[in-house]
Amino acid sequence: MKKLIVPIVVCVSLLLSVAAHAQQMDAAVGFGTLGSPSAASASGSYTPQAIRGGLYPNFSADFLIKRTFGVSGELAWRGSQGFYQPAAVNFRPMVWDFNGIWLPTVSKRFAPEVSAGIGAETLHFYVAPSCGTNCQNYVSTNHFLGHVGAGVRYYVKGGFFVRPEAHFYAVRNNVEFSSPYFARYGVSVGYTLGGR
Repeated sequence: MKKLIVPIVVCVSLLLSVAAHAQQMDAAVGFGTLGSPSAASASGSYTPQAIRGGLYPNFSADFLIKRTFGVSGELAWRGSQGFYQPAAVNFRPMVWDFNGIWLPTVSKRFAPEVSAGIGAETLHFYVAPSCGTNCQNYVSTNHFLGHVGAGVRYYVKGGFFVRPEAHFYAVRNNVEFSSPYFARYGVSVGYTLGGR
């Protein structure tokens, strides 16, 4: 996580500078799960372990710069550790991405959204139950990914919305799992400032 602090601070700074000129800003929190091809479909250099299941909390934010176009970012991670069978250790995946977003207004209550961008998958493999103080008890690996997502916002009252959503990820060199592809499905609750 310490390695991610500098990129996160830089990205947040860039997003805040964009937000100063934004016509609309949105923030949301939610939960979902992952789906991926089964472990039986593993071939070539992929291991027979699927990255699926588990509860994934997520945070997202976007800024519309032009009327319906803007930038967004999101972060999702597995809430509890999963069991990685090939190495007999626990693991926790995390995905984050930065996107271009298109958010047209269909009606007063509904707004579809489509996003596409790039990011990374970070995997933590826990190598020991505990290693004392001032030590790192996990091994981390990172993979570049491409992301496409879609959702439909239903505005409940004022700026508050509920958004069912689906995200598709293509991960480069995701050899720890049975496929370079996986999907995240979930629901987020958020709020819109300005622009509506």
